[in-house]
Amino acid sequence: MDDIKILVVDDESRMRKLVKDFLSRSGYQIIEAENGEEAVDKFFEDKSINLIISDVMMPKMDGWELVKIIREYSKVPIIMLTAKSEERDELIGFELGVDEYISKPFSPKILVARVEALLRRTNAIKDETVSVGGIEINKAAHIVKIDGKEIDLSFKEFELLTYFVENRGIALSREKILNNVWNYDYFGDARTIDTHVKKLRSKMGDKGAYIHTIWGMGYKFDTSDTSKE
Repeated sequence: MDDIKILVVDDESRMRKLVKDFLSRSGYQIIEAENGEEAVDKFFEDKSINLIISDVMMPKMDGWELVKIIREYSKVPIIMLTAKSEERDELIGFELGVDEYISKPFSPKILVARVEALLRRTNAIKDETVSVGGIEINKAAHIVKIDGKEIDLSFKEFELLTYFVENRGIALSREKILNNVWNYDYFGDARTIDTHVKKLRSKMGDKGAYIHTIWGMGYKFDTSDTSKE
């Protein structure tokens, strides 16, 4: 993992050291920044950064603004660390394009596990293309085309669509989707996944009708039936 670089952003040096110590033991290269402005500079200086771990409340530029700027140019995976645990803040993070959300205090071992899981999903994808119903998914390049036209999806939206397509025709519970796409036990309610599905459908245009809601359970991806629910 020596070639995997992680940008750690936090105004507390103690927290940066804690995260750095545990991730370094797993073989990751750590780049530090003490606020959003410094993080933006370092991110664009080093185009090989594989993942960002950022605090929310910071001087000069907070974590939300950092995510907004990064997402204009990159789909690099982002994990947010925050002292806030309100559901509203978590939903804001996912809306902005955050891939994982961990509230302080947290177990460093859990953080490492989340990092490893997220990097597995982004780096261990084989070079293959999946096509169905006018949708083409290039898993290696992280590109989705609908009727030949590329659409812009966040990392989590891409993972969600890929999971739906690879399990087309199968009724999927929200719990199963969360466990496979988010890859950890999620203790919030269903609005997190419902928010992502709503945005994904919107970006897919007419093809969004392939994602069917199964009331009281979850969703099913099916190109054979696009009737209105």
